[in-house]
Amino acid sequence: MKTLIIGASTNKDRYSYKAIHKLRKLNLGVCALGLNEGEIMDVKIQIRPINYKNIHTVSIYLKPHNQSQYINYILKLNPQRVIFNPGSENEVLMNKLEEKKISCENSCTLVLLSTNQY
Repeated sequence: MKTLIIGASTNKDRYSYKAIHKLRKLNLGVCALGLNEGEIMDVKIQIRPINYKNIHTVSIYLKPHNQSQYINYILKLNPQRVIFNPGSENEVLMNKLEEKKISCENSCTLVLLSTNQY
């Protein structure tokens, strides 16, 4: 199961950083997309969208007004689910995902991982 983190940051105080770290500690596959290049553990943060294959989950850490440039990209990836972490909830994108039968939820990746619900 591979997860794409959108809004990845090398700032250790950011939840996207903590999520990547936790996913890798659990030996789960992770790809990362952020504003700045960097690396978290063995995960390289890309600054441009890449057409990844077999993305199961997209976990979003961007405010809705910063998501518009990624909507078509996320739809094209056709993940099985999209997690909108707190502050990233986006009804417009949720509706588009639901039209394509992609599961989406307003949740917290870290909480899901910590409670074995991921």
